[in-house]
Order: sequence, then C-alpha cells, then structure tokens
Amino acid sequence: MTKSKRIIMIVAVFMALASLLTACAVPAAAPAAAPAGEAAAAPAGEKIKVGLSFSDFATERWKNEEVLMRGLLEEKGYEVLSQEANQDVKLQNDQIDNMVSQGVKALIVIAQDGDAVVTSVDKAADAGVAVIAYDRLIKSPKIAAYISFNNVEVGRQQADGVMKALDIANWDVAANGPARVVKLGGSPTDNNAILFRQGQDEILDPLEAEGKIEIVADQWVENWDAANALKLMENILTGADNDVDAVVASNDGTALGALQALKAQGLAGVVPISGQDATADGCNSIVKGELTVSILKDIRNLGPLAIDLTDQLLAGQEVTGLETYSLAGLTLNDALTGDIQALFLPVEQVNADNAFALCVENGFQSYDDVFRDIPEDQRPARP
Repeated sequence: MTKSKRIIMIVAVFMALASLLTACAVPAAAPAAAPAGEAAAAPAGEKIKVGLSFSDFATERWKNEEVLMRGLLEEKGYEVLSQEANQDVKLQNDQIDNMVSQGVKALIVIAQDGDAVVTSVDKAADAGVAVIAYDRLIKSPKIAAYISFNNVEVGRQQADGVMKALDIANWDVAANGPARVVKLGGSPTDNNAILFRQGQDEILDPLEAEGKIEIVADQWVENWDAANALKLMENILTGADNDVDAVVASNDGTALGALQALKAQGLAGVVPISGQDATADGCNSIVKGELTVSILKDIRNLGPLAIDLTDQLLAGQEVTGLETYSLAGLTLNDALTGDIQALFLPVEQVNADNAFALCVENGFQSYDDVFRDIPEDQRPARP
C-alpha cells in the first residue's frame, strides 16, 4: 500500500467514525444508565462513575488501553473505577458486581469469558448500567453495544499472509506432498478466537480440499498464554518429527511462544507463522525475519470510540450507525438468541515490507522498540 493510499484510508476511517459519533437520536428506550433523553446524574458534588473491567494485563495491549481510556474518561470529568481480573472468571464477575455496588453508571468490559461474564453483566444492565463489550463479545442481548475490529478478516489476513509466504500457489505437491500446516487458535473462552478461526478456514479449507495443504495439528491456546503455546508447539513438533511447513497462530503472544519451539529446532524464519495485534515484540520479530505477519488493530481508534459511546449513552442518547447482529451469527451457535448493536473497525496486514510504514511512521509503536537489536546500518531512518 502506498503512503498516499494509507493516508486516504486513515482519513476515510476517521471521517466515518466522526460521522458515527455525531449522528445521535433519542430512542424510545435506550439501553443506558438513564431513561431515554435523560442524562445519568451523580449525587450533588460527586462525579459520575464509569467502570473499566479488564480480563488481564498479561496481554500487552490491555494495559495500554486501560491508560488510554482512563485518561479520556477523566478528561471528560468522569470518576474511573478500574479492575483487572488476572484471567480469573469468578474474580471478574465479583469485580463487576462490586463496581455496580459502588455506583458506576456505565461499564466497559474486556471479558475473560464471554459466557461466564453474562452473570454479572446482566445484573448490571438490569440495574440500569450501560455495558459496552469492548473487543470481546459478551453473549448477552442486554449489553448496550459491542465494538471491536473485523475479526473474521483478521483470520483471513493471518492465513493469507502465511500462505503467500509459503508461496502456496506454486507449491509442488507432486514433489513435496501437501504443505503441512499447524493451526493454533486462541483461548476457547474468547469468541474472537472463533471468529479468527472462521476467517482462517475461509482461506485454508479450499486449499485443503484441493490437496495443497494438510492440517497436521489443530490446537487452542488457553488464556492466549505464550507458555501454553510453547508447550503445544513443542509437542506438535515432536509428534510431527519437525515436519511442519507453516503455522497459523492467532495472536502475537501465542505466535512468539510457538516461535521459541521453532527456534529450538532451527525452524524460526524457515516456517512462516502469523500473529495479531502488531505488538512491539511482534513487530520486532517481523523485522528480524522470524514472525511472518501480524495484524494491525489500531487501538487508538477503538478506545476513543468506546469513550464517546459511553458519553452518549450516559446522556440518554443512542448512537445511530451501529448495525444489528444476531448472537447466533456472531458466535456460530444457533442455540443463542437475541440481537445486539455492534461496530467493527478495519484491520491491516503487517509484514516485513510494511512494518515500518504501518506501525512506526504513524506512531503506533516506537522506533526503538521495533528495531531493537537490529544493527544501525540495517535500520530505516528515524521518522
């Protein structure tokens, strides 16, 4: 993508977001902390409270987003209550209950488990609290909104990047047999992992049907934990006698864990592997020639969207422009009923050719973090 096209695309995204966030209508019954058309009010002399509930801070992006959203909320005059559940489902439910008891009028929730958190979220919604599912779906029609990225497209781009690096179009099946592919999904409690897999399979299934690839392992990584990914990959390599041609992993943490196992067998940089989130470590691995592709989900767009949406819900308004999705369609589970309002932002594929342009020039990651341990004469000029 040329620089001019990137600028046009970024301007278009921000124009779309601006249009969305300024188009408001008062509904008959807004799913907010106050009746339609009536702003939420705090006791005299007190600020309105907003809660942030994070599944964990082990995943690099979440602490960054906590800092971003806390700052934006405080700039708007809200009192912020923030909790991190250390990947403990019960603790997250307890923390949400506690924030509701302390009088929060809105909650932004990054769910550890999109099913289990329904217990506390439904109670919060029934108490008049506006709940926004942030990046991870909460499987309840009582949430006010779900905002995320195009997660199916994330999976497509992961698989596409790995297959292109493998040059699957020119793969000689007669000489080499089908390319041997490992699928490493994310946490099975995170609905995003299901959507990533849907997108991955849209690319991989036709290739498997053609006999171009063979899936030699298909595993899910509990809690998106890099150590779990390392153990799984070690076992996969042992079982396959190191005969693996590609790995489609679902985020940078799991990919970097799997890379440790590949490195131990001399396969890092030889076996293409995908990630997601364009983390500092992931981008650094890409420019080192290890990780093949990551997916940029620019949190600088999602965080402000969540705060502006919260602000409007607390004013008794409903943001128009959100689209209606069925829970069954979003989860691929026909047993789930009900609809929710949602918005999905675009994503971009990051590789060695564009990591500098997509992740450093625009300030998403720092130059020094991305190019650490890279000799000065092999680095691009500082932006």
